[in-house]
Amino acid sequence: MLYAIYQGLDDFVTPLRTSAQFGLSFSPNSAGPFGSVLRRNAAMMEMLTRFRLTHTRPSFGIRSASVGNREVPVTEEVVLDMPFGQLLRFKRDMDTPQPKVLLTAPLSGHFATLLAGTVKTLLRDHDVYITDWKNARDVPRAAGTFGVEEYIEYIIRFMEELGPNSHIVAVCQPCVQALAAVAVMAEDRNPATPLSMTLMAGPIDVRESPTEVNKLAFDKPLDWFKKNVIATVPFRYPGGGRKVYPGFVQLTAFMTMNMDRHKAQHRKLYDCLAKGEIEEARRIKDFYDEYFAVLDLTEEFYIETIDRIFQQAQLAQGTFQYKGRTVNPAAIRNTALLTVEGGRDDICGMGQTSVAHDLCSSLRPHLKRHHLQANVGHYGVFNGRKWDNEIYPIVRNTILAMH
Repeated sequence: MLYAIYQGLDDFVTPLRTSAQFGLSFSPNSAGPFGSVLRRNAAMMEMLTRFRLTHTRPSFGIRSASVGNREVPVTEEVVLDMPFGQLLRFKRDMDTPQPKVLLTAPLSGHFATLLAGTVKTLLRDHDVYITDWKNARDVPRAAGTFGVEEYIEYIIRFMEELGPNSHIVAVCQPCVQALAAVAVMAEDRNPATPLSMTLMAGPIDVRESPTEVNKLAFDKPLDWFKKNVIATVPFRYPGGGRKVYPGFVQLTAFMTMNMDRHKAQHRKLYDCLAKGEIEEARRIKDFYDEYFAVLDLTEEFYIETIDRIFQQAQLAQGTFQYKGRTVNPAAIRNTALLTVEGGRDDICGMGQTSVAHDLCSSLRPHLKRHHLQANVGHYGVFNGRKWDNEIYPIVRNTILAMH
């Protein structure tokens, strides 16, 4: 019913958006005595056209990368295509070999393109691959299920595709799965076990400095989540009939946390459009084009994440199972560990990621490093000026030290 209501509202508003788009195409020149009125009208119509979500992955928009003192062309290459996600490589037109890095993207309502800025920075010094997750509503039910353990299985398979002497960087939610995958690979003496592992702002132990997000996941029983936020995909889509946690529900939760900021940004966008401040308007639109691109999660992945990671903290408590075996981070002996946290992170509290150092108890001290970026929030850990200038150099040096 939840998905049907959302789809019905979207279908109802579609003609309004279409009319506004049609009106924009016939907007007269805004010069002259009535220019300001015409710009305001055009701004209102454009705001109406933007009253929507998209459920298809946006483009990463990375056409080149700065390598040394030159710009190198970049193309996207699907290296491995699997039912619920693909391994995507950003292939640079250059011959000099550089360290291979798997960037493990969150599966939490947005596409991997949320990390486009992270990718662009990493491309300066690395051969970058990313976990490009698919929208669950587009995956036929015949493809089976995808839960937390399947996520780990995908990471291992992707690392094997990169081969020996590679590295892994995990952002936010998948820090748990990345740590578990490396532990399993290390215990199995898998030759593709990464040389270094960077965990950034991830909920490895949510009992440390719990945030409002953690409390919400902990305070309600699993049945509440199953009854209130799980929906059935309409049969107009390839995954029709699949049970999912809809991306539009997650987006609503994210926006509620900072609603005043989002309102202010949309007022600013209208003002910029009305005043003809094109560049500033484009910056805001680019952000929300990405932010309003949502993907659905399978029911099993969402519920298992709530249960195993947020309610039970299984990895931190030593009870996390993968295919019937207990995951043992102490099996990691030769993979350097870097953890990064943001001092103003209101999604992943301080100490939740750095606890990985205690779990990886067999690592010698020179293979461990923790970095606290005191003046950034959650997204600032992996995007923006502080990431580029202060955090990334530490990530780069960790990788280079082991390569």
